[in-house]
Amino acid sequence: MSGTDGAAPTIEGLRTLFTKPYGAPGPTAEQWRAVYAENVHFQDPTQERHGIESYLAAQEGLLRRCDDVYLVPGAIALTGDTAFVEWEMGLKIRGIEFIYPGATRLHFNAEGRIDNHRDYFDFVLPTFGPVPLLGGFTRWLYRRFVD
Repeated sequence: MSGTDGAAPTIEGLRTLFTKPYGAPGPTAEQWRAVYAENVHFQDPTQERHGIESYLAAQEGLLRRCDDVYLVPGAIALTGDTAFVEWEMGLKIRGIEFIYPGATRLHFNAEGRIDNHRDYFDFVLPTFGPVPLLGGFTRWLYRRFVD
């Protein structure tokens, strides 16, 4: 993103951070530490983490639970110390592929490191939709609340 020199974040740096093809290794702890602050606050629909060690554990846990993961960025907006990134994430688990479209809001501290990371995505339908029996029920449930 901006390296460890305190440089301001860039669109290209964000695009790189949010890109991981299937088959490619995930970022190392050192790479995460280069862009995330020690006191980072991370939240998504399934968890909330405080501190870099807890954030690293969450990322390592995701990669460990999955056979493979991809991440592709879409639109990126960067204004001052805040960025928004649209993305699509794919997870392969036991022969089933789960696709999650989402967005992330990032806040950068004075050193240009991420100190607040919030992911927004629908966890339920992409998770249970591809699963036999549960998928039909989940789609029915969504229709009951949306229609």
